[in-house]
Amino acid sequence: MSAPARPTPAQLARLKTGGDCLRFANRLFKSAGIAHGQGFVSAEEESLTLMGHATGLAWEKLPRCFERDLNLKEKSAFLDLIHRRVFERIPTGYLVGETWLGGLRFKIDERVIIPRSYFVELIPEAIPQWLPPIKQVTRVADICTGSGCLAILLAQRFPQAVVQATDLSAAALEVAQINVADYKLSKRVKLHETDVMAALAKGPKFDLILSNPPYEPAGIYQGLPAEFKKEPKQSLVSGQDGLGVIRKLLGQARDLLKPHGILVIEVGGLQAAMHRAWPKLPFLWLSTTDGSDCVCLLHASDLARALPSPRRRP
Repeated sequence: MSAPARPTPAQLARLKTGGDCLRFANRLFKSAGIAHGQGFVSAEEESLTLMGHATGLAWEKLPRCFERDLNLKEKSAFLDLIHRRVFERIPTGYLVGETWLGGLRFKIDERVIIPRSYFVELIPEAIPQWLPPIKQVTRVADICTGSGCLAILLAQRFPQAVVQATDLSAAALEVAQINVADYKLSKRVKLHETDVMAALAKGPKFDLILSNPPYEPAGIYQGLPAEFKKEPKQSLVSGQDGLGVIRKLLGQARDLLKPHGILVIEVGGLQAAMHRAWPKLPFLWLSTTDGSDCVCLLHASDLARALPSPRRRP
């Protein structure tokens, strides 16, 4: 798609109310082919979020500006955000410096992938049903934690647990530390700069290991929309087939789960590739509301049986 025409000063001058500006932004987003999926599903969601940031109005109070004229500061701020979103392809989450997941607000910037995960659906009910009673879950790991959002959701869902959160990126962990501190969870969410679970290898074993790792094959990355390429590449891509991090995770998790423990991984479109790579593993695909069912669950006994530990080999 060719670059959209830049609005003229005359067109911008005709924008008066918040409603005028929102309608203008939605038309521009759609004509420009803006890609959604980084925490938003539509042009309208993105434009309203940017309007809230420009005016300082909370989401539920945004209708107050629909009929009134925006002041010069508000209009200028909103149009600048729209310009950067359309012509620089900067994702809305980075423009406003925050995102929401599971009803919680998290700070984000270009150091971390913008949080979006089916685990928001699965952490409350689906995953706990495979575990002992909540009070008995004391050791949880979030692998490839990024902004720390899933580690925080896990800490809230399992109040007796210490959550060990890992990431290979020191920069990402700086953002995660901010979010962990904001939710006053520094005593229960521990951050580790390490390759998958390497730094946890000598510690106690886990009831639950959860991961939303990078899983895009290198070839797929080249065809992603421009806004997705604003995110850290290592948070998206994992080798030629997308399975690089998952291979490490399966091997490490095999030795780090308690006997009743489970491993849960979000894998995007790699369901068929997972079955081809590990035909002996009995993957259980958890249901999600949109039918993608791209989160698999494995029991500790499954991993022990299908993936013999190197230490046991002659």
